[in-house]
Amino acid sequence: MSGPVLLCALRAIDAFPALGAALKGWTQGRGRLSTSDSLPQAVMALTPEVTFRQALLFFTEADFVTGKARFYCLYYPREHTKLTQICFSSLVGESWRCRAESLFSYLQAGAQVLCTVLLIKPGVWSRRLPGILRNLHLEKFRVVGMKHLDLEAAAARALLPPEAQQDPAAVGAHCTYLTSGTALVLCLQRPNAVKKLMDLLGPEDPQLAQALDPRLWRAQYGTSTVQNGFYGSRSYPMAVRDVKLFFPEGLCCAQCQTVQEEEV
Repeated sequence: MSGPVLLCALRAIDAFPALGAALKGWTQGRGRLSTSDSLPQAVMALTPEVTFRQALLFFTEADFVTGKARFYCLYYPREHTKLTQICFSSLVGESWRCRAESLFSYLQAGAQVLCTVLLIKPGVWSRRLPGILRNLHLEKFRVVGMKHLDLEAAAARALLPPEAQQDPAAVGAHCTYLTSGTALVLCLQRPNAVKKLMDLLGPEDPQLAQALDPRLWRAQYGTSTVQNGFYGSRSYPMAVRDVKLFFPEGLCCAQCQTVQEEEV
């Protein structure tokens, strides 16, 4: 080869179909562009078995460190035929070191147990709580924190979706509703908790949720984009932020170790 290549070991929910869809989008985008080098050329392993065999060629066990990112570049020198691996670590220092995991154990590991936050908005939890708790139990969520509280305006604004924060009228409507009564906040735990909760809640707009699937929670309990029944942490960093925001005193039982270690 005439230049360096980038080799990435990626981890995500539904990693193989997600990466396949991304690569397909790149290929389609390349056809619409006049410059052939505007997008990267990429290949991927198609199965966990192939991934394991290929990873053994380029990575060592010490390269897989829990929770910390590393970047690898495979360089093919023009004057040599031997492959040289150059490793760039994005995080250095004793404070970032963790226990190295076996590569095979790392690939075999199941979904990580995570924490997320569900806020049941005023007027909903006082009437629908038994059914909501039953549904959480059926979906294998474990409640590890619960409290009711009256939100202040600043906390209410922090919960708004990005598109709503750009509209002063929407900000006012959301904050007025969220501060109009007592909300119930739950800290929930299960594998892939953040994505699972988002899948259950559905879109912010209850009408859109109803069109997609009447069983979505916002389709059942929401009446508008403001009074849509629920707030859920939209990403893992936001879940960590929300846990620290609403449960600064800690959780009611063994805390999620990942949340304890994270710094947002």
